[in-house]
Amino acid sequence: MADAATKKRRTGGRAANKERRSRELFKQMPWRVPLNPDRPTEPLDEAGVEAIHDGAMRILEEIGIEFLNDEAQVLFREAGCKVDGTNVKMDRDWVMEMVGKAPAHFTLTPRNPERELTIGKGHIVFGNVSSPPNYYDLELGRKVSGTREQCQNLLKLTQHFNCIHFAGGYPVEPVDLHPSVRHLDVLYDKLTLTDKVMHAYSLGKERVEDVMEMVKIAGGLSEEAFQAKPYMYTNINSTSPLKHDQPMIDGCLRMVRRGQAVVVTPFTLAGAMAPVTMAGAVTLSIAEALSAIALFQYVAPGSPAVIGTFTSNVDMKSGAPAFGTPEYVRATQMTGQMARYYGLPVRSSGVCAANVPDGQAMWETSNSLWAAMQSGTNMVYHAAGWLEGGLIACPEKFIMDCEVLQMLQRYMEPDVWATGPEEIALDAIREVGANGHYFGIQHTQDRYESAFYQPFVSDWRNFEAFALDNGGVWTATRAHGLFKEIIANFEAPPMDEGVREELADFVARRKAEGGAPTDF
Repeated sequence: MADAATKKRRTGGRAANKERRSRELFKQMPWRVPLNPDRPTEPLDEAGVEAIHDGAMRILEEIGIEFLNDEAQVLFREAGCKVDGTNVKMDRDWVMEMVGKAPAHFTLTPRNPERELTIGKGHIVFGNVSSPPNYYDLELGRKVSGTREQCQNLLKLTQHFNCIHFAGGYPVEPVDLHPSVRHLDVLYDKLTLTDKVMHAYSLGKERVEDVMEMVKIAGGLSEEAFQAKPYMYTNINSTSPLKHDQPMIDGCLRMVRRGQAVVVTPFTLAGAMAPVTMAGAVTLSIAEALSAIALFQYVAPGSPAVIGTFTSNVDMKSGAPAFGTPEYVRATQMTGQMARYYGLPVRSSGVCAANVPDGQAMWETSNSLWAAMQSGTNMVYHAAGWLEGGLIACPEKFIMDCEVLQMLQRYMEPDVWATGPEEIALDAIREVGANGHYFGIQHTQDRYESAFYQPFVSDWRNFEAFALDNGGVWTATRAHGLFKEIIANFEAPPMDEGVREELADFVARRKAEGGAPTDF
């Protein structure tokens, strides 16, 4: 195994990455972990921050959180909290002491160490759409249940685009795979088709333990090395209002005991699962998240933790979730402000309620992504490919979203606002004067190829030129063509054959053992 791991590390290095980049179908921005230079938007004044904090603490002290996990109840009782059946009340001083043990930043290291991510310290990273049960693309023209092939294709997009930094949960749920073994097949696909940071679903001990073992195999890691720093993460949602279920807490406890990262993201929809006011919804969300993070820090002090926000509102006419709304933007900014108050990295999402990859899909997602930027978010879930409130994954939407993500990354590059003599360009201004233009002067010629963002799916031509191109091809159709090209030309990242065989053997053995138990 040691020889295989060494060889794998050799074949996954800079030379291989450079060769792959040279074969790209279109020019995209290089891999980087962006640093957000802007001051966060903070809608709350000091009194507002303290009011939300006090409200969250009063929820924990006076109302309590339901923990359906038996082990969590034992641990809370051991820690001196008040446990009455499933209801747990906890003192604010204890909560703040525990939350204070969590690191303000940490790294996540995938099997290819060149894809290592910094979570926190002003960085912002983007992940693919995760967990929709359904799939839609322009060729099908309808919504269908997800399949393994569709999941694989979305993983290929995840690997192809440098602006996607981590591989979240299943980019579409492959319902053609039996639930008992689904995690084994999909994680094999994720680890062989991508070399980016991995995720495990906290849905029963077998799934979490299997994924951790597969990540160890792919990285050539001993148990000691695996526990020394985080190589993967899980994300859980509380069952709002005021409840954490059994399997998700179980999975997180298993993860933190082995040094891996946990993201706690309450799913609080104002008007349905939370108060109709955004301050009330955010307060509820903070209480739910901190209750779980405090538990994990009690069990494994200093384990990497992220506080997530998924606070939005519902359409009061239908009850359907709405995303990318003004309220969603403010709630995200408010939660980011509270995360900094607690010294925690923050996760948000790039989401929409639209059903197809149209204008609504893009403005709602853009609102969500700008909310992430403005809030100081460090980890953006569902940044590419999400439709219908998370019920549909769509490759055209994935590619259109990647255009937006690249634009955001370009916005964050320091040369855009540099103010040195060459950027102020007084000599160029003097040369052109009042009667010339800047197209032909040397200052422009030296910079024209890299001065501005260059799109890969947007069409910047005038209407006449656009209309001459087969009668005018709309954005989603262009994205569909790129999707087909990427899949047809995809090459998986290097992996040593010995490691690949060991992963396949692990999957085969666990399938023979029955995989994970289900209710079916």
